[in-house]
Amino acid sequence: MSHAVADTTIKAASWQTRLLPEAAVVALALGAQWLGDRHPTMIPWWGPWDFSWPAFLAAGWGLLWFLRGQRRAIGSDRMAGWRVACFLAGLATIYLVLLTRFEYLAQHLFFLNRVQHAAMHHLGPFLIALSWPGATIARGMPTTLWRCCASGVVRRVLGVLQQPVLAVLLFEGLLVLWLIPPVTFRAMLDSRLYAVMNASMVVDGLLFWFLVLDPRPNPPAPIGFFGRAALAFLVIFPQIAVGTLIGVAPHELYPNFSLCGRLYSAIGPLLDQQIGGLILWVPTGMMSALATGLIIHRMCLHEEAEVADPGTARVQEGLP
Repeated sequence: MSHAVADTTIKAASWQTRLLPEAAVVALALGAQWLGDRHPTMIPWWGPWDFSWPAFLAAGWGLLWFLRGQRRAIGSDRMAGWRVACFLAGLATIYLVLLTRFEYLAQHLFFLNRVQHAAMHHLGPFLIALSWPGATIARGMPTTLWRCCASGVVRRVLGVLQQPVLAVLLFEGLLVLWLIPPVTFRAMLDSRLYAVMNASMVVDGLLFWFLVLDPRPNPPAPIGFFGRAALAFLVIFPQIAVGTLIGVAPHELYPNFSLCGRLYSAIGPLLDQQIGGLILWVPTGMMSALATGLIIHRMCLHEEAEVADPGTARVQEGLP
C-alpha cells in the first residue's frame, strides 16, 4: 500500500512539474493584467496594452508548445530554420497588432484598422501556416490536451469548416461582415463584440491558410494542389471589389473613427477610407498571388517527383 501511495505521489509531482511552464505563462498573464490595471504607464511598447486573457494565453502557450516541441524533436523531425522563423514572425505579427498599443491606434484610424485586420487575417496566419507547425506544437502540448484536440469531433468540425466552398465563404464573408458600416460602428463601441470580431479574424485566417498552404498532396491533404491554387486566386477579386467600393465612396462610411477622435487631423474621413481601401486589396491581393505561385511551384515539384519515382513521391512537410 505504501508503494502505491509513493507511486501516486511521484506521478502527481511529475505532472505538476511538467505543467510548470504553462503555470508560468498564467503567472505572467496575471502580472501583465495587474500592471495594466494599476500602472499602465509602466507598460513598454511591446507589452499588452489592452489585456485579453484568451489572446495572451493563446500566444503564450502557443509559443511555449512550439519551442518545447522543437526542443524535443530528433533528427528530421526538427523544423528547418526558415520554418521556425516563419512561425515566430507570424505569431509576433498577430501579437503586435492585437495586444500592444497598436490596438489603440487601430481604434482611431480606419486605415490602421485595416492594417490590423490584414495582419490578423492574412499575414500572421499566412506565415504560421507556411511554417506548417502542427506536428511540432503537438509534440510540445500536454498529452491530455492534444488528445482532445485530435479527437474525432474536432476533426469532423475542422473538416466541415475547411470544405473549399465554405472556407472561401467564411474567409470573404467575415471580412465583409465586419466592414458593413452599422456592424463596424457597433463592434468598435462594444468591447465584447470587438473581441469576437478580432478572434474571428485570427481563427478564420488560420483555418483558410492552413487549408490553402498544406504542403502535402491529396490525399492526405483535403484538396489537391490545383484546388488550393484556385482558392488562393479566387479570394483576390472580392477583396478588390470591396476595397474599391470603400475607396471611391463620396461620403464618410465609418463615423465611429471621427466620434472617437482621429489621431491625425490631417487625415480626414475620405482620405482615411481611400488608404484603407487600398490596404484592403493591394497587400492582401499580393499575398494571395504569392500563395498561388507557391502552390503551383509545389505542384510542379510533386509532379517531377512522381515522374522520377512513380507512386512513391510525397511532398514533405517542410517543402518550400
